[in-house]
Amino acid sequence: MTQKTRSATACSIHSSFLPHTDAEASLAFYRDVLGFEVRLDVGGGQMRWLTVGPAGQDTAIVLHPLFEGNGITPEENATLAALIAKGSYFGANLAADDLDATFAALVAAGADIVQEPIDQDYGLRDCAVRDPAGNLLRIQQSA
Repeated sequence: MTQKTRSATACSIHSSFLPHTDAEASLAFYRDVLGFEVRLDVGGGQMRWLTVGPAGQDTAIVLHPLFEGNGITPEENATLAALIAKGSYFGANLAADDLDATFAALVAAGADIVQEPIDQDYGLRDCAVRDPAGNLLRIQQSA
């Protein structure tokens, strides 16, 4: 059997970015409901950036504020905010060791449920929720 070797230029996923509209609500959701650890909490007020991730993994999600500037006009910012609120702009796919227990915790926390756990035609069992900003999160049962 041949072992795969990692190329000197191979990369791994370090972090992905999702916008937040309320840092405290996002922090409570990702930390207290999903069980992510807080790795960084910088800034303040509307300019607060949170880095969260699953314990024992190197990957992270950076929750960042929407802001104007750097070429983004107030009108574009309003469009982005509207897309985020309805869950059609950003999102992430997560996995849970116990999808039913995770789903029950989401329901108990009052999460915005989009889809209850179901067996998909493509072989996964998953559910879907929106985080406090509206970002769509699909959570599948770990293999």
